[in-house]
Amino acid sequence: MGSELRILHVVVNMNRGGAETLIMNLYRNIDKTKIQFDFLTCKEGAFDEEISRLGGIIHRIPYVTEAGHKGFNQALRNFLLEHPAYKIVHSHMDKMSGFVLRSAKRANVPIRIAHSHNTESEGGIAAKTYKWYAGCHIKSQATHYYACSQAAAKWLFTTKSHEAFILKNGVETDKFQYSLKIREAIRSELNIKNDTLVVGHVGRFSPQKNHMLLLDIFAGVVKQEPNSILLLVGDGPLKLKLEERVKELKLDKKVRFLGIREDIHLILQAFDMFVFPSLHEGLPVTLIEAQAAGLPCFIADTITKEVDMGVGLIQQLPLSNKNEWIQKIINLEVDNYRSISHDALLKQGYDIRKTAEHAQRSYLSMKEKAL
Repeated sequence: MGSELRILHVVVNMNRGGAETLIMNLYRNIDKTKIQFDFLTCKEGAFDEEISRLGGIIHRIPYVTEAGHKGFNQALRNFLLEHPAYKIVHSHMDKMSGFVLRSAKRANVPIRIAHSHNTESEGGIAAKTYKWYAGCHIKSQATHYYACSQAAAKWLFTTKSHEAFILKNGVETDKFQYSLKIREAIRSELNIKNDTLVVGHVGRFSPQKNHMLLLDIFAGVVKQEPNSILLLVGDGPLKLKLEERVKELKLDKKVRFLGIREDIHLILQAFDMFVFPSLHEGLPVTLIEAQAAGLPCFIADTITKEVDMGVGLIQQLPLSNKNEWIQKIINLEVDNYRSISHDALLKQGYDIRKTAEHAQRSYLSMKEKAL
């Protein structure tokens, strides 16, 4: 290791989820002569190759689902004891961060950051109970609290939420700026006509994202606007169920599964709107990206209002009223959008260069205590 400050980020894997995308956006934009990122992960990820190119080291231990409770915690502790050079551990595992930071404290790591990216745990009753138990350790083990939004801070840190450093989910705004030329090229590549209404969604196929409701909403849209399609970007455990539901709704020719894409900034140009009926979110990076691309966004009223950049693109709707979603989508005047002031996201603090500056200042302020 060189003289730069090395931060150990702890994540399950470095795939293209919201938290992981933020970490990579930060990583690309920090001054790597001063700060380097290394990663402790449990599985291979889509960003692994880029991390190596940027000079990051990827370590691997088995996750709790493979190693069990004792095995996972022992692996965490052994790793941190064997790598005493890491003085800052930054955990992105929401409630599971309690176990990470407990092991870090036992290994005498001086700086232990818990980072909240969500407002609810995933999984069934058993999984949520286990995560609740893990989360009970956070306040006694963390030295610093980070969150993507006030709502995410309140969920994970409760009485300590006022101490949280809000690190906004910044994006590379220049990349997302609307371009008619790119829109036409992507639509041509996807064989979509210019006059087709394109409803879009980017997100993991998991219960949280509520794709089943999205499909039901879109089925209602097609009845009133047959010249429309739904583009789904992502992958996940519910993919087969979603494909079956598409067949049941006879939408085979109307719904396209685009898989995991590296070119989200280009794909968004082909959308006419972004529909996002999530059950819960911290502060979704994808909604910041969608607004940067000038897309009208219909989102669940369960999502924090902090996601609204104040540029007139966000409409929050109740999950209990499917017809309201359908009518809003049908009645949208698509041509009225896309001319978004590029300074809007910068003013709100969601340009990644600003986010990276804030993160870098925060890390460097810890350096004296860490070394």
